[in-house]
Amino acid sequence: MLWRSVVFKLWFTIILLVAFVLLILTIFLLEFFESYYIEDAEENLMNQAENVAVVIDQHEQTELPMNTIDQLLAPQTRVTVFFDEHNYWQNEFDESYLPDIEPSWFITNNVVNSVLNENESVRKITDIPNSDAEIIIVGIPTEDFNGGIYAYQSLEVVEETTSRATKLILLAATIAIILTTVFAFFLSSRITAPLIKMRKVAGELSRGEFNTKVPVLTHDEIGELAISFNRMRRQLRYHMTALNQEKSQLSSILKSIADGVITVNKQLGVMLMNPPAEKFLFQLDFAQEDQNYTLPQELRDVFQQVIEHKQEYSREFVAQGRNFVLVMTPLYIENEIRGAVALIRDMTEERQLDKLRKDFLANVSHELRTPISMMQGYSEAIVDDIAESKEEKQELAQIIYDESLRMGRLVNELLDLARMEAGHIQIHKEKVTIGPFVDRILNKFNSIAEKQQITISSDVPPNIEYDLDPDRIEQVLTNLIDNALRHTTENGEIHIKIEEANQEIAVHISDNGSGIPEEDLPFIFERFYKSDKARTRNGKKKGTGLGLSIAKHIVESHGGTIYAKSQVNEGTTFTFTLPKE
Repeated sequence: MLWRSVVFKLWFTIILLVAFVLLILTIFLLEFFESYYIEDAEENLMNQAENVAVVIDQHEQTELPMNTIDQLLAPQTRVTVFFDEHNYWQNEFDESYLPDIEPSWFITNNVVNSVLNENESVRKITDIPNSDAEIIIVGIPTEDFNGGIYAYQSLEVVEETTSRATKLILLAATIAIILTTVFAFFLSSRITAPLIKMRKVAGELSRGEFNTKVPVLTHDEIGELAISFNRMRRQLRYHMTALNQEKSQLSSILKSIADGVITVNKQLGVMLMNPPAEKFLFQLDFAQEDQNYTLPQELRDVFQQVIEHKQEYSREFVAQGRNFVLVMTPLYIENEIRGAVALIRDMTEERQLDKLRKDFLANVSHELRTPISMMQGYSEAIVDDIAESKEEKQELAQIIYDESLRMGRLVNELLDLARMEAGHIQIHKEKVTIGPFVDRILNKFNSIAEKQQITISSDVPPNIEYDLDPDRIEQVLTNLIDNALRHTTENGEIHIKIEEANQEIAVHISDNGSGIPEEDLPFIFERFYKSDKARTRNGKKKGTGLGLSIAKHIVESHGGTIYAKSQVNEGTTFTFTLPKE
């Protein structure tokens, strides 16, 4: 709006000031001119009256001075001469200037008495009888003080002169206001042009644009203001750049933190969070589509305790089957708690690893305790001469030897598994023909299979060559075939089938043994896991529970996969794949 702008306000102020000054000046000038013209008219009338008095005093005849007086007087002036209270004379007068006034009016208004009786001069402004017009009248006594001379004229002459002067003053005031308006607009434009530019630049600054510079047009206060504005713009750009860098760095740090970070205010409103915290709230179904997050009750309870006690608080809770650790710290702004910062860490894997560690120690202790107990018991029997015959002692020594071998296998497999899990397994690949390689492994189990009356068959395509580590793959096949033999009853069958497809080979080891329950299948590749509930183990050959775990690491180190399919009392099929590249 124009009337809200600085230009309008400055122009209006100047015009108001000039108009007020001109009004006061006009009033004083009109008063001055009115007083001046009235006094001038009184002086003229007084001079004419004195001239009349001189003419009358110098001539004794009446007619001659009266004709002379008519010639001396101005057309708008009328003179009445009283020789005494009953003898008077009036000059010829044009009634267009002034209505005729009866001489008796002077007597009734005590004008004659003041001059004739008191011999004093008279100056007076009064109304004309039977009219709204005013006259200026002066009177002086004659030289012999026997009469009086009265000169008067209409006040309209003075009013006309004053009206002309008023019009002239008003014309001058109008011209002055017009010139002042032009000057005010010019001056205000010169003053406000840099301010308008600063306003435009300030608007750009509010939108985040810091490159526009205010031109310095003058070297006065406005120029200094423009210099200060440009300096402020540079400082704002510097600080905004620094803040953006800090914000970007903080955002990057928050995004890179694996733990969830949530900042809440005193009203439990979420102010800041990183992606792990968003994932945490999504898992707990506390995030809406419009990105408005609400805190779960666990966080609300901890927040209340942090606000009440003004100290850090931590706790562990379980949600959606996962373990979380919550650490909440009060957030201070100028020594006043304005909220809290919550750190949420998913401890599920740590707790699972801790459980696996405890289970591993328990399993190792259990697996080692059995052979050690047997070795200790049978050795005591030999030492105490419980076994009398040589055959009995040899039998006990054989049992001790077998258990020591079993314990040695367990320790070696533990060492191999530890190296594999640490990533220290070394794979030495070479070109291997699959057919002869599998036949050589099966030959090791022919005697055992014949003894248990189990049939082993194979289906291997001829002339297939692959790059693999023969020792490690032999360890996998040996482990899987040994498992099949131990869990297959008499007259059972074991079949090894190898097929090639999609640049990989798939090795299937199938048996028709006791099978594995469906609920145990996901865990059979874990260390020391044994499905004793469904599988009847051979009492003379006990496994360590590490073979399948080692086989899985070997296959994965070749870039392949291993899995099992099984049905209870129908059999099991282990399959592992090896990529060609």
